[in-house]
Amino acid sequence: MAAKTPKKPSLLSGGNPQIAKGYGDEPVQAYIDAMPGWKSDVWRRLDKLIARTIPDVQKAVKYNSPLYGMEKDRWFLSAHCFEKYIKVAFFRGAKLDPVPPGPSKSADTRYLDIHEDDVVDEKQFASWVKQASRLPGEKL
Repeated sequence: MAAKTPKKPSLLSGGNPQIAKGYGDEPVQAYIDAMPGWKSDVWRRLDKLIARTIPDVQKAVKYNSPLYGMEKDRWFLSAHCFEKYIKVAFFRGAKLDPVPPGPSKSADTRYLDIHEDDVVDEKQFASWVKQASRLPGEKL
C-alpha cells in the first residue's frame, strides 16, 4: 500500500492558511509551510529570529495564526497572511520603543505589515520581540 501524501492545508480568503489549533512548534511550522509564495520564506526566517531572541518562547496556532508568548495562552505577537502582505501584531505594541508603524483600533496593539519586496530590519524586529516578551501577554 502506497503512503498517502499529506493534504496541503486550504487557504482561507485573503490567503491565510487554515491550520488546526495546537500548541508548540509543530503547528507553527505547519502554518509556515502552508503560507503561500514568498510569505513562507520570510516568516520562516522571522520565526527563527524570534526563537533565537527568546529561547524559551511559547508557540501555538490559534484562530489560524501563529502566536508567540512567554506562558501558555498569554501572547505578545501574532502573524496573519493577507493576499499581498503578512500582518504582524504586537499586542502591547504601543509600549514598544520605537512604536511599530501600523495603527490599530486597539489602544495597545500596533502592527507591522510586511510586503514581498520589503527589507525587514531584523535588528529592529528582534528589539521589538525582546521588549514585547517582557510585557504582560494578551490572553487569547
